[in-house]
Amino acid sequence: MKSQIQLKLFATLQEFTPPSADNYTIDQGISIFELLEQIQMPREKAKLIFINGVKAELTSTLKGGERVGIFPPVGGG
Repeated sequence: MKSQIQLKLFATLQEFTPPSADNYTIDQGISIFELLEQIQMPREKAKLIFINGVKAELTSTLKGGERVGIFPPVGGG
């Protein structure tokens, strides 16, 4: 069954943002790992993942209606 999520990719990950990111269609039950494959983003680029503001993992699944935020590794010094 199809559903939508709100997908936000930050900093250097913005290049992977699909055109329909505010209402991105997913299959219910998809994992974050599968979502990254769909948008052709290498999983090692996803350092921090949040679902509805709560830290999540690559194995976390989506039902639809969530806000998903993905951040890259942060450099600095």
